[in-house]
Amino acid sequence: MQAWRRPVKHASRWPGKRGGQARAAVARPCSSDFASDFGTAGPGVSPSGWRVIAGGMEVGDGDQAWKQWNRTCHAAMPLRRRAPPRRRPRRPPPRSTSVQSRLFHTAVPAVTTLKHQREDDPAATSRSYAALLQRSAAASDPRLASSLHAALLKPGLLASDQFLSNHLLIAYFKALPRLRRHGLRLLDEMPRRNAVSWAAAIAGLAQGGRPREALAVFRRMRRAGCPPSEFALVSALNASSFLGGTHARQLYAIVLRLGLQSNVFLMNAFLTAMVRHGKLADAVRLFECACLRDIVSWNTLLAGFARHSSCAQMWSLWLRMVREGAGADGFSFSTVLSGLTVDADMAGGLQVHGQLVKSGFGDDVCVGNSLVEMYMKNRALEFGARAFTEMPRRDVVSWTEMAAGWLHCGEPAKAVGVLGPMMLDGIVPNNYTFATAANACAILTSLREGSKVHGYAIKLGESSDVGVNNALIDMYAKCGSASSAHKVFQSMRQRPVISWTTMIMGFSRNGQAREAVQVFDDMVLEGVAPNQVTFLCVLSACSQGRFVDEAWIYFSAMADKFGVKPGEDHYACMVDLLGKAGHIQEAEELISRMPFCPGVLVWQALLSACQLHGDEGAAKRAAERALALEKEDPSTYLLLSRTLAGRHTGTVLES
Repeated sequence: MQAWRRPVKHASRWPGKRGGQARAAVARPCSSDFASDFGTAGPGVSPSGWRVIAGGMEVGDGDQAWKQWNRTCHAAMPLRRRAPPRRRPRRPPPRSTSVQSRLFHTAVPAVTTLKHQREDDPAATSRSYAALLQRSAAASDPRLASSLHAALLKPGLLASDQFLSNHLLIAYFKALPRLRRHGLRLLDEMPRRNAVSWAAAIAGLAQGGRPREALAVFRRMRRAGCPPSEFALVSALNASSFLGGTHARQLYAIVLRLGLQSNVFLMNAFLTAMVRHGKLADAVRLFECACLRDIVSWNTLLAGFARHSSCAQMWSLWLRMVREGAGADGFSFSTVLSGLTVDADMAGGLQVHGQLVKSGFGDDVCVGNSLVEMYMKNRALEFGARAFTEMPRRDVVSWTEMAAGWLHCGEPAKAVGVLGPMMLDGIVPNNYTFATAANACAILTSLREGSKVHGYAIKLGESSDVGVNNALIDMYAKCGSASSAHKVFQSMRQRPVISWTTMIMGFSRNGQAREAVQVFDDMVLEGVAPNQVTFLCVLSACSQGRFVDEAWIYFSAMADKFGVKPGEDHYACMVDLLGKAGHIQEAEELISRMPFCPGVLVWQALLSACQLHGDEGAAKRAAERALALEKEDPSTYLLLSRTLAGRHTGTVLES
């Protein structure tokens, strides 16, 4: 084969690195005998069968020649910026990245695959559907449950497979509350129901906050002739613990009739019902007569003593737990520390702290929070701060407890200072944190810090919380900015009676009595019923503004229209108002018509009014009554001496 040859041509004028010129490299095929040395069949088959001429001279063969060709071309090419690579447009992220969405999208292909396997292996299909239903129940995914229900209806598997029907029932009751009605409908349409079906429905309703419906399903099960299982009885007892009456006792009578009194789960459920109903004597009797106890039994009774009884009974039960080696867990330590916090028992708290260190539950966040609260409520600032510092993990409750503890111990500046390190630690404050910080700013009367707290609350979306808004209204009012307090009040969507009361008190504290009375009138027009504190605030505002007629209207409407009985504070406000207005005799008549014996506060209010107007006779009568009730109170002597001193000073000036 004749080798084809091509004359070497000079390259076009390409500028080189140093301004020179480079010749083009021309490739030409080799002869057949030369190409065979490289194992090629002929020209054009492989780069190894080509000879390359670069710059007018032949250079190497095969791969080396092509490398030389590339180097020559790159050396001859001008230096210029390479165009940036084109970026592929990114696909938009999925709209939902939740666990339920991922499970739904991964389960739909599985359902499609199962449609083709129904005829091959019905048993495998049933197991596969059961696995998908279990996944739906674990994720509480309503869409997956509905899709699987539709897939099971078409081939008629539900009518013939009790196992799948029960799994679907559980998936519906684990889903959103609005889908539980589908679970009840499925229960009604099931051709056969066994103990698992009834137990799943009762447990789903009890755990979903519908105890009455759970007990109604339990009664249906009894009427249907199905014997209750232990799971159904536990769920029914749990539901009865949220209801009054004798439901729990009737259910436990069924337990005794069936001979299941040795079941510790049933005993614990009935014990919980007794504790929640406040029947501690019956709970103790059940606990002592129990054949078997576990840590849940001890914790239930311990929590009952901490909530409904004195600290002494809780402490004695705790000591008994330690002696008998019951094996306290984190819930046990948290409960006993909370009980000691209420009773302010520092010595017992130190003992529990020592046992906590030995047990190894100190790393539990809930236990650490209870420990910090116990020290802070007992005003042990050093121990509380140290316990907080030694916590390996802290949540928002830990930081909020610390802020509330500083505020409780009279350190509002440190309570406000908790917010900064808390957010630097990556913890987002909640509404309780902001309310605590706002109360601390109110004590400090620091409008600047209070405005910062308000800004943080708006930024983090907690400005719509009623408790936070009430704390902000109180803070602005105590800092002297009643207008800012009123703006927060007007921005609230829901305004309970405590919000109206706080706003009335804020205007009254800042000397704006007319605005306070106007807020009270708006409150009544909106249909919000005032309470005793609200009437006390509006009567105090009337006393500041000398609004005698409005005060009489509000005072008369307390019992007649709103059913609120006036207390000693309300009578003291009225006496103070009448005395400041110069109606001393009318004030004495009001005191004489009081339905109970007037206290020292009422007589001191009359004595203060007598000092203002120089009524010596009424002052002596009021002082005698006040001293007869409380002889050691120096306020009565001070007011009487000022009244008599003012009279003699006026006599000396006249003479």
